[in-house]
Order: sequence, then structure tokens, then C-alpha cells
Amino acid sequence: MVKLKNGIDVPPLGMGTWNMGDNASLRSDEVTSLRTGLDLGLRVIDTAEMYGSGRSENVVGEAIKGRRDEVFLITKVLPSNASRDGVMKSCKTSLKRLGTDRLDLYLLHWRGNVPLEETVEAFERLLEEGVIGGWGVSNFDVNSMKELDRLSTGTSCVANQVLYSLDHRGIEFDLLGEDRKRKVVTIAYSPLGQGGGMLHNQTLADIAAEHETSLGRATPAQIALAWVLRQPSLIAIPKAGSVKHLHENSAAREISLTKENLAALDRAFTPPTSSVPLEVI
Repeated sequence: MVKLKNGIDVPPLGMGTWNMGDNASLRSDEVTSLRTGLDLGLRVIDTAEMYGSGRSENVVGEAIKGRRDEVFLITKVLPSNASRDGVMKSCKTSLKRLGTDRLDLYLLHWRGNVPLEETVEAFERLLEEGVIGGWGVSNFDVNSMKELDRLSTGTSCVANQVLYSLDHRGIEFDLLGEDRKRKVVTIAYSPLGQGGGMLHNQTLADIAAEHETSLGRATPAQIALAWVLRQPSLIAIPKAGSVKHLHENSAAREISLTKENLAALDRAFTPPTSSVPLEVI
């Protein structure tokens, strides 16, 4: 389990919902997929008001109906809505779409033009009112996290959601460690890369051939996910695209990579040797 600084324990593997709700013909499958994930113990569900202009939140709301207490629910506010009044309005709208009266974690999706202090004040108000269980940020680099830390209530931030996978390792040089020192949990989005190209790497295939899960021979995707999950104080949220993929993602938790495996992956996907700009998708 991963412990947030507010004392809440959550499993390190959850479900992302980017692009869910965009195709009405897939809605039933998407709802079934999310419910299957809950059956498998993948309690963390991440969404955002931006995803499909709220359609993703609607799908999540349908999926968790009658099961709200099983879910660690995360959504995000757009920076254009991150003023004091805007945060309150967006949160209320998200809650309605999600069919709930509370969020477990509310994130600022990325930095915008609204002063950070104003957004944090709104988050703190929601926290005091019991509408959210905690707040955090997304796509914040080291400098932004340091600026947040200087605010009077900035240290209440419990999570930073960023891009992290074998082919996007920049946060390992500084951000991952800096957040860990602050007891800020990293939430890794797109941990399996984008478009599947990374998963065709021969090293991943070779390592997969060495491992077994309860589903049989490991897949390159499971190796890539196990690699992300090896990090402490980290939650991975691969997209809950299908029931089949959810079972595969869940089984990745059974894989323990060897030192030789990790060294081979370092040769195939070079770790950063200096600070690089934060990558985003």
C-alpha cells in the first residue's frame, strides 16, 4: 500500500480514464471495465473535468454507483477554472457528474495564469468543509513544487501526478526524490507509454519471457508496469481500456524484476543523467 501524508492508504495500482466517454458505443464496455477493476482491488480511479468535457466523469459516476465506498476517487480542475470561485464551481459540477458528495483527492491539472496561492486557498476551503479528503497537483516540475512549498498551506499537498514510464524517465533525476522527501506521492500517468510503440521493444519481450503470472507468460506491458510499480511512494494509473487489459494490469503486481532485468532495462531505456524539462502529454 501507498500511504498519503493525510494518513490514507491506497493500493499502488489504479485506473486512468483519459478518453473514456468519447465514444458512446463504448460506454457499456468502459463501465464494465471500471467495475471489473474494482473487483480486482484497483480502488484508485483517476479522471478530470477536461476529459471529454466531463463525459469521462459521467462514465466513472455510472461505474461507481452503489460502490462509492470501494473507490479512492480523483478528479482534476482545469487551470482556467482554478480561481477561488472557479474551483468551487468546478468541484460542484464534477461531484454532480460523478454522483457523489465527496472526492478523495482533487488536483490542479497543470499550472495556469491563476496565482497558485488562490487555488490552494480554494482547495483548503474544500478540505475544511469535508468536500475533499486531500488535494494535490499535476504536471508540476521541481520549481513549481518548491514554489508550492513556500505557501503557508502548500505543504498540505499530498500528490503530484506526472508522466512516467520507461520511455519518459526524466523525473528520476530530481522530481521523484524531491517529492518523496516532501512525502508527496507521485501518481504516474501513461505508465505504458503512448500508442504502444514502447511495448515492442525487444528487451521488454526478452524479460517477459523470463516471468510468469497467474495468467501465464508475462507480457511486455506487464514488465513495463512492474518496472513503474517498483518505485516506493508511487501510484500508477494505466488506462482501464478493457476487461482483458485490466486483468493483465492486475497480474503485473505479481512480477518481481531482478537486478539483471533492471540493468537490461536501463541499457534499453537510458535513465537521465541531468535535469530535463518536465515532459507532459
